[in-house]
Amino acid sequence: MVSHVNRRRLLKATGIAGITAIAGCLGSDGDGGDSSQLSWHAGGQSGTYYPLSNEFKSIVDENTDYSLQVQSTGASVANVGSLGREEADFALIQNDVGYFAANGTSLEEFEGEPVENLRGVATLYPETIHIVTQADSGISSIQDLEGATINTGDLGSGTQVNALQILESVGITTDDFEEQNSGFSSASDQIKDGDIDAAFVVGGWPVGAIEDLATTSDISLVEVPEDVREDIKSDAEWFADDTIPGGQYGGIDEDVETVSVQAMIATHAGADETVVEEVTAAIFDNVDELSTKADFISVDSAQEGMSIELHPGADAYFN
Repeated sequence: MVSHVNRRRLLKATGIAGITAIAGCLGSDGDGGDSSQLSWHAGGQSGTYYPLSNEFKSIVDENTDYSLQVQSTGASVANVGSLGREEADFALIQNDVGYFAANGTSLEEFEGEPVENLRGVATLYPETIHIVTQADSGISSIQDLEGATINTGDLGSGTQVNALQILESVGITTDDFEEQNSGFSSASDQIKDGDIDAAFVVGGWPVGAIEDLATTSDISLVEVPEDVREDIKSDAEWFADDTIPGGQYGGIDEDVETVSVQAMIATHAGADETVVEEVTAAIFDNVDELSTKADFISVDSAQEGMSIELHPGADAYFN
């Protein structure tokens, strides 16, 4: 791998026109000089993607000649679309949604129309499936969700995809419950106000919206027992066993067994190899500066669960 310092010197030597071509867009810094702006699409502000992306921004801004412009979005499915259209340089997505998109399968948005320019950079941490309900709802198992009113996440989001997959694995179809769709914060408000019976939230624990809800309401997390986990994994191989440790949310002291997918950084085939390598190096050479999901993000695990073709810039760093 070419050293990080040499990469920076090379970029400076190319001149500002070269940087413009590499990054795809050009901004101006506070003192009137030019700086290379890279678009980074995250997720909703109440999830994990957004705060983690802003930590990445701090690291990349400090350690490279680039500045990440972090944008709050509808997360995985929306972010894949942005990458496919090259409206974003980088984005956070779920590994399962990345697989669906690259292979043109499973989701209506991608069925028969693969996003051929989607490329992987690194996997990050487990995206844990939370099934949240009021403590007195009477819902103690996934089977109890039949006939309920359920928020399955933003329409077209990775959360909705996972929720419908899990429900289908236990025999609950969209005809068997009333579906509502909105982001994590709105879903938490609906739980608190009694407007829905349960909500699916997908994110690395602890998820801020659930933490906040637990401070004002008595909540419960529905466990996914071993037999159901096996059915889910048999139907969708990208799921893995996971555990929400007790104490992550107020009032929930015991571990809760569930499943998870993987969060990952993605880019597109048109992104310059030098840019991708520089940004990847900055993040993974400085993981000790992270506070969000810091226990999971490392060089050693950054290709576990990689579900799509790796970008050459990421390959140059990791391999």
